[in-house]
Order: sequence, then structure tokens, then C-alpha cells
Amino acid sequence: MKAIFYNLLAWAILPFMDAIAKYLSSDLSFFQITWARYFFTVFWALPLMFFFYRKNLTWTTEPKLQVFRGLTLFFANVLFFYSISIISMAKALTLAFVAPLVTTALSPIFLREKVGIRRWSAVLIGFIGSLIVIRPGYIEFNLASIAAIGTGFFYGIYLIITRKLHTSDSPLLTLLLTGVVGAIIGSFVVPIVWINPTLIQWSLLALMGIFACLGHFFLILSLQYADASKLAPFGYFEIITNVILGYYFFSDFPSSWTWLGLTIIISSGVYISFRERSSLRIK
Repeated sequence: MKAIFYNLLAWAILPFMDAIAKYLSSDLSFFQITWARYFFTVFWALPLMFFFYRKNLTWTTEPKLQVFRGLTLFFANVLFFYSISIISMAKALTLAFVAPLVTTALSPIFLREKVGIRRWSAVLIGFIGSLIVIRPGYIEFNLASIAAIGTGFFYGIYLIITRKLHTSDSPLLTLLLTGVVGAIIGSFVVPIVWINPTLIQWSLLALMGIFACLGHFFLILSLQYADASKLAPFGYFEIITNVILGYYFFSDFPSSWTWLGLTIIISSGVYISFRERSSLRIK
């Protein structure tokens, strides 16, 4: 029960980070916002881990994989923050939910996992769900929608790398290194797009880092009580907070087509999750 509680709490917190990013995107570059998300995540995570989890931190045995993991999540965040600066949070998140489908499609290549016809069918159906959301030819198919799907693609690869690191490195170390990689990479580019934030904007950027840190911290806590495959379906709970915040702050409410596509994508993702759990039990 603790695992479910912490997992749902994490997915309830993380959309607040997205809402702040969308609000700030009217004045600041989405790339600058992404950099701040990583900088302040590390800023808040370092003292938390130093004082409470110092004994649990040991250096990684897979430094290259850690760097690649950090890069994929960084690119996913850049694309997502760009997409929500133009389209609604709900639509962007719905399209990003293709991530588990991407993971399933690529797992035979990178994880040497066998994917049967049922899971391939679920991937195809989930892709159809994303097409229903964007409806190319009926509504404007813009870069923001492509970026949201790109978010799902990079996050899907991120999930694959996370699986590889699951048995070798501490989740706390993985969280910290992911933030450090993103902060370093972002620091090379952010001067090009830098706009001096006001005191209120700095406060919101710092708050965004707190939400990111807390959200991922509770995700780590949930994984201490249950396997990732068992908790995967609860990740879709994020859409509830996402829709509430989008409607309250930006007057955005998903269309019926978005709800239909979301239902199809979530159904496909949940089916894949349960099939993976079944295959693990068989092994």
C-alpha cells in the first residue's frame, strides 16, 4: 500500500512543475526553463541526499549508461517544455504517453526481450490513439505536437536505460547523476537564450525544482516497496492533476478526441504492463 501511495503522490506532484514551466514560457525561453529545472533539482537534491542518504551513495558501475540516461531525459524535458509552451498540457502529456509503447517496440533491440504478437498489437493500437489526438489533415499538425511525441520517444529510451541500471546502481545516485548531466549540458547552451528573470520568476524556477525533486524522490520511495512493472500503470494518474491544473490556470480542457486518444493509449500501455508482469511470473 505504501508503494501505491508514494507513487500516486509523485504523479500528483510532478504536473505542478509542468504548470510552472508553461506559465513561465510566455516570458522565458523553454530551454532556459529546462536548465533551471535541472539546476534547482540538483540544488535541492544534494543536501537531501547528503544528510539523509549519504551512506547509500556509492559511485556508479555504469558511467556511460548514466550519461546516456541523463541525456535522454534532458532531451525529453526540452521537447516537452517546448510543446506545452504552445499546446495544452493535457494534449502534450497524452502524446508523451507513447513512451511505454516505444519502450516495448525497442526492447527486442536493446534489451533482447521477446515481444509477442499481443504486445506488438498493443503498440500499434497505442500509435493509432496518438493519431486520433493529433488528427493530421483535420487540425493543424504543428511542431509542438511532434515535440510531444518526441518526448515520448526519448522517455521510452530513458525507460530502457533505467531498466539496465536497475540492478547495478542506487536509484538515489541515478536521480542525482541525471540532474547533474542535465544541468551541465544545459549550462553550455542556456547563455545563448538567457533572459534575466525577475525575482518572482526566480522564485517560480526554484519552486519548479522543488516539485521535480519531491516528485522523483517519492517515485524512488515507491520503488523500495514494489517493482517498477507493478507500479507502471499508476503513472497515468498524472493526467488527472495535469487536466485540473491546465483547466484552472490556463482554461485548457481536453477535447473529446483527446479523451478518446488518451483512453486508447492508456489502455494499450496498461495492457503491455500487465503482459510484462505475466511474462516475469512465468520466468
